[in-house]
Amino acid sequence: MLDIRRIRQEPDVIQRLLAKKGVEVDLGELLTMDERRRTLLGEMESLKAERNRSSEEVARRKKAGEPAEELILAMRNVGERIQRFEADVRALDLEIGNILLTIPNTPLPEVPDGKSADDNVKVRNWGTVPTFDFEPKPHWELGEALHVLDFERGRKLSGARFTVFSGRGAQLSRALINFMLDHNRRRGYVEMATPYLVNRDALVGTGQFPKFEEDVFRVVPHEYYLIPTAEVTLTNLHRDEILDDKDLPIRYTGYTASFRAEAGAAGRDTRGIIRQHQFDKVELVRFVRPDESDVALNQMVADAEDVLQQLGLPYRTVLLCGGDMGFSQAMTYDIEVWMPSYGRYVEISSCSNMGDFQARRANIRYRPEGSKKTEFVHTLNGSALAIGRTFAAILENFQQEDGSVRLPDVLQPYFDGPSVLKI
Repeated sequence: MLDIRRIRQEPDVIQRLLAKKGVEVDLGELLTMDERRRTLLGEMESLKAERNRSSEEVARRKKAGEPAEELILAMRNVGERIQRFEADVRALDLEIGNILLTIPNTPLPEVPDGKSADDNVKVRNWGTVPTFDFEPKPHWELGEALHVLDFERGRKLSGARFTVFSGRGAQLSRALINFMLDHNRRRGYVEMATPYLVNRDALVGTGQFPKFEEDVFRVVPHEYYLIPTAEVTLTNLHRDEILDDKDLPIRYTGYTASFRAEAGAAGRDTRGIIRQHQFDKVELVRFVRPDESDVALNQMVADAEDVLQQLGLPYRTVLLCGGDMGFSQAMTYDIEVWMPSYGRYVEISSCSNMGDFQARRANIRYRPEGSKKTEFVHTLNGSALAIGRTFAAILENFQQEDGSVRLPDVLQPYFDGPSVLKI
């Protein structure tokens, strides 16, 4: 959520920055309501001051034995006016708050201009894109031939975009989860295991609601929602809390299943496991002081990249342009793994600095050392990594001519059996 004071002070700057995201926002109505609210507050303060003076005068008159009935009646009228003003302010607070919830985060000034992924800026490449002396197969064909992916039974159990990981495929998926969690713990993150079901406040706090309600699965008749990412639970661990300055920065990692309706994504990546309604992911979340978030973002990107480097998977890192950024993001790097079946790089991690946008929505603050006032923390999140996409990338990049797949050496401590998947 944007700070209303910032909107009040620099509306033109905010509109210009939001235009980088391709978003046009008319702040006029919001500012009119804000001005009305401040006017009401000023009138309320004047009336309260008048009531205080009258109370003192009533006390004086009673003590002196002088009549005070007329003044008491006037005070009662003032009190009723104050109550009406308070009701009007509460209504305006609700309306202003609802509008603020729909306004995206502003990108940082250094975010490049652009309208789509075609305008993202390549930062670096790592690894060598594989070449094959044979016709490589896509991961969905390899997975079925190796009996590690079962798409038909996934459809039978649930429907389209659900997959069963079978036998050694289930083992490989679990090995990836454990490897990533251990990797993240070694890099200073505290492992957390959080629920898959959350309340509405949690999704408002991280910015999924109200903008993206259609993308989230709701559990009826209960007011629970299946999480689209562990970012929701890990960030909301500290909702409505004031953190100690000495505890910052806080770094969490966690594995969860993730659930997305993928509304509006019909026809995109329908083959294989790149775009699923249910998928596994290991997440990174950080809470930092405001002046530390730029450095923290670069560190988080390095943490996610190191997972791919240890697995030996070729990737590239890109800085997203304004038009390709999400609702809550102030700055985002995508890490894209090479997928031979696509003939291109495919997103496998997105690492973002949210600034104080989520912290304002979720009311996550800290008290700087030596200060009596609190400030909002900055939050960051990123995937390290999406399990299904990592699984698919391993099958495609490390496939052999005989249809087998060589597994990364780093997974051997987590994988029971040969280091090659064979038919």
